[in-house]
Amino acid sequence: MSKAVILLSGGLDSTTVLAIAKEQNYECYALSFDYGQKQRSELESSIAIAKKSNVIEHRIMKISLSDIGGSALTDKAINVPKYSESDEIPITYVPARNTIFLSFALAWAEVVDCQTIFIGVNALDYSGYPDCRPEFIKAFENMANLATKQSVEGYTIQIKTPLISMTKAEIIEKGINLGVDYSKTTSCYDANVLGEACGECDACILRKNGFKNANMQDPTRYQ
Repeated sequence: MSKAVILLSGGLDSTTVLAIAKEQNYECYALSFDYGQKQRSELESSIAIAKKSNVIEHRIMKISLSDIGGSALTDKAINVPKYSESDEIPITYVPARNTIFLSFALAWAEVVDCQTIFIGVNALDYSGYPDCRPEFIKAFENMANLATKQSVEGYTIQIKTPLISMTKAEIIEKGINLGVDYSKTTSCYDANVLGEACGECDACILRKNGFKNANMQDPTRYQ
């Protein structure tokens, strides 16, 4: 079996990606981040999901993007906004987050002798983050194949994005077919201490609409 590092936030998308990687017979190494996010429910979900999925190993990397701030997800002085259809990049964007996360995943892939990294970015039903675009993923993959020991030795690093062109409803349908229990996932940007979703942020509305469009019951616990 081939190995793969899976970026696992504990949310709907990353949990689906983990299920897809397991379906493809990868030995999965799950990587989550304690990056200074204000709400912890998603991180707690990642622990339960990794355990249930029987990954080879689950690591939680502790970094502090809250020291940089500039995002409603990490800066206590910035409130999480309600859903908006504005074309502007929302304040919930965490500067360079996917670049940083992929860099850690790439480093771990070097250590465990792995040439594949899975990430649940999506370019359709998402909030307009620049680091979710195919162009970004391709650029990072090109960099990875210049910057690593494995690439010098003749191996090719792949960044796999199985959800990149799927709607949220299609993602949910795929996950259900793979046996994903979405009640265990957390997507909300502003969940309370009990893990109950706010129901009003971008992530909640996208999730709600996804289940509605898939004609499936939404198992999310809302406040």
